[in-house]
Amino acid sequence: MRVHLSLSENKTQELWKNFMVRKSEIRNRIGAEFYSMQIYEDSYFKNFDPAKTFEKWASVEVSDFDSVPVEMETTILPEGLYAVFFYKGSSKDGPKVFQYIFGTWFPDSDFVLDQRPHFELLGEKDRNDDPNSEEEIWIPIRQKK
Repeated sequence: MRVHLSLSENKTQELWKNFMVRKSEIRNRIGAEFYSMQIYEDSYFKNFDPAKTFEKWASVEVSDFDSVPVEMETTILPEGLYAVFFYKGSSKDGPKVFQYIFGTWFPDSDFVLDQRPHFELLGEKDRNDDPNSEEEIWIPIRQKK
């Protein structure tokens, strides 16, 4: 399931609430993890604006697309190089992590942002607002030229 949203009009909780109610309809699921995926336009990070919209998905991995539940969609996560950050803490502190990634890690690295989906892998240790919650943050990257 997906929605278009902005940071100033965040619909993430609504998206996940709707998805979790219907997750049992997905028959060909692989694993127990959930994927929170974001798709940004090319210019999204050039002039940051919290009102700029992007696409957000609540999803799981499946073995095939043969039996997609009504009002659910499919997408394929493109292969490529990713920087993976392991985060432990409340989701309320998430903005600090992304500030570090984009404000400190990227400028000091040999990589630039690639134009592919970003995603968080939410496994069994994901507990949303719990300070002991854990998740993986996957940011698409490519080597600087």
